[in-house]
Amino acid sequence: MKDLDSSLIESFALKIRGKLTLPNDSDYEEACKLYNGMINKRPGLIVKCVDVADVIYSVNFGRENNLLVAVRGGGHNGGGLGSCDDGLVIDLSGIKYIRVNTADNTVRVGGGNIWGEVDHATHPYGLAVPAGIISTTGVGGLSLGGGVGHLSRKYGLTIDNILEVDMVLADGSFVTANSKQHPDLFWAIRGGGGNFGIVTSFKFQAHPVKTVYGGPTLWPIEKLEEIMTWYHDFIHKQPDEMNGFIATMIIPGPPFPEFLHGKQFCGIVWCYVGDLDKAEEAFKPILAMDPVFEHVGPMPYPSVQTLFDGLMPPGMQWYWRADFFNNLGSEIKAAHLKFGSSIPTPLSQMHLYPISGAASRVGKEDTPWAYRDAKYAGVIVGVDPDPKNTDKITKWCKEYYNALHPHSAGGAYSNFMMDEGQERVQASYKHNYNRLASIKGKYDPNNLFRVNQNIKPIK
Repeated sequence: MKDLDSSLIESFALKIRGKLTLPNDSDYEEACKLYNGMINKRPGLIVKCVDVADVIYSVNFGRENNLLVAVRGGGHNGGGLGSCDDGLVIDLSGIKYIRVNTADNTVRVGGGNIWGEVDHATHPYGLAVPAGIISTTGVGGLSLGGGVGHLSRKYGLTIDNILEVDMVLADGSFVTANSKQHPDLFWAIRGGGGNFGIVTSFKFQAHPVKTVYGGPTLWPIEKLEEIMTWYHDFIHKQPDEMNGFIATMIIPGPPFPEFLHGKQFCGIVWCYVGDLDKAEEAFKPILAMDPVFEHVGPMPYPSVQTLFDGLMPPGMQWYWRADFFNNLGSEIKAAHLKFGSSIPTPLSQMHLYPISGAASRVGKEDTPWAYRDAKYAGVIVGVDPDPKNTDKITKWCKEYYNALHPHSAGGAYSNFMMDEGQERVQASYKHNYNRLASIKGKYDPNNLFRVNQNIKPIK
């Protein structure tokens, strides 16, 4: 960071209620840590905001001093885009509140909350907001990028359930965006990421979800092509209440039984939100596929959301690649079998999330999320706690991706991307990119918010 006059920093510190951390502070190293331990960025200032005023002061300070600005919510971003070198990190993790309104089943959530906190607040009312599959994920990043998870087939993506946001724009102004106020901005933030400002508050539509029926089923990796063929035919014909994502994976250890440990599998993780009296009947064709292990049954929705939290603590090495797919053709299945049989570390894996049901019935221009007609959002992640294995997991992930990409639909779900460049961003927004760029030009013409999957402004 360029040398700022110390009096400027002191004056800024006096304006905010939150904590300002500088490189010489004793807690700086801890404040720098990211979920992805592969990425180490060294900001010049980190501001942990506690209210909207802190965000406004921080945005103004960054803009007026020509600082590179990054915005951190829950911090799960695969590419480490919640931080930056030398610039200003605006950390929203101190802005947390959740209010459930049972009159209309809406939920107001602060920009710094994580999804586990939302599930905790809504579950006693028998409600849930569609989100992802890991409860420690931040609300802001997941929501602005799309939000694919267990409830997508029944209730759509997270962006399909955003009713309103409060935002601080690049000029420091505060706005509310919904279908009537700033409708262009409201369209853009539902999938366009953090390009348009800092969301300090979300208002979501929640849905009746209390106890679900689900869990994992596993087959030997050698049966992957058979299971993928069956799954592709099965899942898209199911009622919206049935969801399941397919994976190639190693069982790393507990809570799975010991006879599974260290072996490679094709797995499907199910979540059925229909009538529990009909659940066993709904799962009969699944169990008829003779999994070598199944642990499906009724469980509270927050439990299915936290199934994998313990396996994915912060600070591990992560390398991500992703694509959308229209089918699971023979070349795709062959690639999954090859690389699913050579997973390099126990936590590395591949997931395919179905895009059907309610998620597919939203128009391709109704939100920036352009791939409503794709059948799957796929992601490959190389994961390991040991930095010595970084090259190993990265090589496997890249080779897996390179084998699949020629058979993909072209772009990727932005929340599954690392820092992959402008061409990749454009491919992922496809026909919606130019509209996003025009809205970016209106609300952030100088691209203050560019540490993200960046949409360059058309002025």
